[in-house]
Amino acid sequence: MEGLEAGDIIGGFKSTTTAATVSTSTATIWPSIVVQAHYNETNITMQDNLVSEQDWTVVLATIIKATIMGAIIIAAIFGNLLVIVSVMRHRKLRIITNYFVVSLAFADMLVAVAVMTFSASVQLTGGRWIFGPFMCDAWNSLDVYFSTASILHLCCISVDRYYAIVKPLRYPISMTKRVVAIMLLCIWVAPAIISFVPILCGWYTTDENQEFRVKNPDLCEFKVSDIYINLFIY
Repeated sequence: MEGLEAGDIIGGFKSTTTAATVSTSTATIWPSIVVQAHYNETNITMQDNLVSEQDWTVVLATIIKATIMGAIIIAAIFGNLLVIVSVMRHRKLRIITNYFVVSLAFADMLVAVAVMTFSASVQLTGGRWIFGPFMCDAWNSLDVYFSTASILHLCCISVDRYYAIVKPLRYPISMTKRVVAIMLLCIWVAPAIISFVPILCGWYTTDENQEFRVKNPDLCEFKVSDIYINLFIY
């Protein structure tokens, strides 16, 4: 004790106090670090579970949507095919009016095969088009073509029924198989003028939309110009 100076005593006391303070701080901070790490791990686990649940929800929704769309397409195909087969197999159904009905059923069946299938793929992929720009134009052309053909079939059926009711005696003489064949030929040829020609040639849309399609090949939107609407629609 006599050999120790006051500074040494004070220094030793400070060192002891500092060591004790560091030990106390470490003891205080360490549980906080452990708790924070556990919290982060728990949070990450919860986020992973949430992402997994969302993925399963998306997959389940896609499966349900695909099932419903597939059922609609199959029902449209076999329903119209049943109409065609019924008229072909039963002789009593082979009347003038049913020729229009069979042609209409064939057009609607083609809508289900060539239009609704591509539309279902767009819906299932979240709006993405995966078949390229040419098939996009072909799809839009087929959509306009078959839809217009279906409308023209309905118009011809209406005219046929009206003429049969208003002039029943002249109807069998005027509405012959040759006349029906000419009407059906016009029904199937006329829609091509407003569908395949302007759409495949790129006349149906604006220059801005053409540039947008080049920059976004994964989108297939049918945006028509005023010229197309005025010339071919109205």
